[in-house]
Amino acid sequence: MWRWLHPYAKPEATYRLVDKLLPWFAALTFISLAVGVVWGLAFAPSDYQQGDSYRIIFLHVPAAIFSMGAYSGMAIMGGIALIWQIKTAEWAIPAIAPVGAALTIVALLTGAIWGKPMWGTWWVWDARLTSELILLFLYIGVMALYFAFDDVRTGAKAAAILSLVGVINLPIIHYSVEWWNTLHQGATITKFERPSIATSMLIPLLICLAGFLFLTISLVMMRLKNEILRHELGRPWAQNELEKN
Repeated sequence: MWRWLHPYAKPEATYRLVDKLLPWFAALTFISLAVGVVWGLAFAPSDYQQGDSYRIIFLHVPAAIFSMGAYSGMAIMGGIALIWQIKTAEWAIPAIAPVGAALTIVALLTGAIWGKPMWGTWWVWDARLTSELILLFLYIGVMALYFAFDDVRTGAKAAAILSLVGVINLPIIHYSVEWWNTLHQGATITKFERPSIATSMLIPLLICLAGFLFLTISLVMMRLKNEILRHELGRPWAQNELEKN
């Protein structure tokens, strides 16, 4: 595994791999989101309690799940950057953080829109909502730390450490609905038992989840390409890539 990964410690190799994979993930993003969102919003049946209000689930749940998924990826890159001092892992941190922050904002906003008709309020200091808000602050903190130092490597190390420390918030978000008596509904698909959602709603939701996964990867790849070029601007291979594009 390490033998396979080791060549991609070189920025040029990582850039070329990402450049090859990006069009495929972009195509998968478009197809899966088009199918999943249209299916969920237009053809999935109405919920017997929430009517059509529940349809925001097709955006809210994928955004919430991958707001945590992106943070996990950022923490893994932070660990690799601290242990093996790989520069591309350091550059992946500012590539992932804005994408994760955007997903977190989408999850919070769609949750508020869903919460208003269901709970009668846009926001409560509920355990799930509060821990998700803390996730947004963590993303902002990582970005702020990365760019807070004149020395790029120092900023990258500080951001990597915060990425790892903030991982403790992820199980709190996930299990908050089980650990505390909360307004937020319990897990519907991210649990070990059979999902408590009808199959006719579950299938488009799973397609939307795949779409958000591909979207997250595509956006991170786009940002990582820019980060690599930004840091390697003085290298001939980077100049060649800029001239080609």
